[in-house]
Amino acid sequence: MSQKVKMPERDPKIRKKDFKQVNTGYTRDEMLKEAKRCLQCKNPSCSRGCPVEVNIPGFIKYLAGDNPSQAVKVLKQKNNLPAVCGRVCPQENQCERLCILGKKGESICIGNLERYATDIAFENNDSIAVAEKSGVKVAVVGSGPAGLTCGGDLLKMGYDVTVYESLHSAGGVLRYGIPEFRLPKEVLDKEINNLKKLGMKIILNTLIGRTRTVKELFNESYKAIFISVGAGLPVFPGIEGENLNHVYCSNEFLVRVNLMRSFDFPNYDTPVYRGKNVVVIGGGNTAMDSARTALRLGAESVKLIYRRTEKEMPAREEERLHARKEGIEFIVLTNPIKFIGDEKKFVKAVECIKMELGGYDDSGRRHPQEIKESNYAIETDMVILALGLHPNPVLTLLTEGLNTDRHGYIIIDDNYMTSVPGVFAGGDIVGGDTVIEAMGMGKKAASSIACYLNQK
Repeated sequence: MSQKVKMPERDPKIRKKDFKQVNTGYTRDEMLKEAKRCLQCKNPSCSRGCPVEVNIPGFIKYLAGDNPSQAVKVLKQKNNLPAVCGRVCPQENQCERLCILGKKGESICIGNLERYATDIAFENNDSIAVAEKSGVKVAVVGSGPAGLTCGGDLLKMGYDVTVYESLHSAGGVLRYGIPEFRLPKEVLDKEINNLKKLGMKIILNTLIGRTRTVKELFNESYKAIFISVGAGLPVFPGIEGENLNHVYCSNEFLVRVNLMRSFDFPNYDTPVYRGKNVVVIGGGNTAMDSARTALRLGAESVKLIYRRTEKEMPAREEERLHARKEGIEFIVLTNPIKFIGDEKKFVKAVECIKMELGGYDDSGRRHPQEIKESNYAIETDMVILALGLHPNPVLTLLTEGLNTDRHGYIIIDDNYMTSVPGVFAGGDIVGGDTVIEAMGMGKKAASSIACYLNQK
């Protein structure tokens, strides 16, 4: 069978009104049909496309034999967050892109199968093997995908791992940056609870650098430290009117909605403005998440402005398709040049200019150029800027001897060691991009930390 078994999804007219998951997951029969398509290649290229090196044919073989519990054990050998990866990883650009079936037909739906296996494991409350502890303490700063992966791998090696998180809930960008309809908090909680069962300690509301320093952690007998504080400094376009009321950065908007549950106000005491005619600036997954979240909060229209064409958008194809089906309007080859406010300093319009694509730039994409005198205005009462994030500077500025580059990213060597002996780093703070890339960094850093500690 050359065609994949597509995962069912909820009707766009219904799902755009709530925060429940878009994809509903495979049934047992659908899973079996898809798993049995796998050719079980002796030299599988799909695994080479996985940043955390999952034995993909290995776990699919167990699924094809209707044994999801054993499939999860194979997944967990390499991946500490498989239920997360099964929902948010860009498999189409990684493992699935290298599937040999894709050359003549459609690749195996690796992510969908991963999600099925872990969801069944949750239902069965499958047990996890706990490694014998060595008593050697390692601190992880930041509980996002890099930190949880690094900490999880170190736990499996027998180290005593404590994760420090500045916010009141663990998960980092997985919790505050990805909406409920793509990654339910319940799923993330189950993954984190599994790590706690392995022995991971998580200390919340503690900002390392300010509440407690890196030097103090070493004084508390931690033998190594892994920094994975992410990138929390929003990028602004630097144009007139960006400080107007109801012009948000995506970081603030999504944190309010996801982490602080402002969509459930007044049950949760964090209100958020609900725009009627919302404009989102950007073309990545965060832009899609912001647009679709604004729609679910009751917006009558949501327009997404991007300066290149949809072909160049960095957002996943699935997320773009879901957004379109839900009614998000894409305005491409367009760039904002000014936000216009009313007499009370509230945004009321975005002045835009049309663009055209020129030659290729350093990113490998065609460079957008303005078309002179093509300005026009789009009325709006709320703007969300999803233009990316810079590294979080708090810890780096407050840690003596920790070198960064001119953009604020922590400089590491080939072993993920920073300029401070015994301090390692990974994820967005060193220039990671996707969740799975951050996890891959966390995994490699864990291996380097173990080598470092063994040599001491």
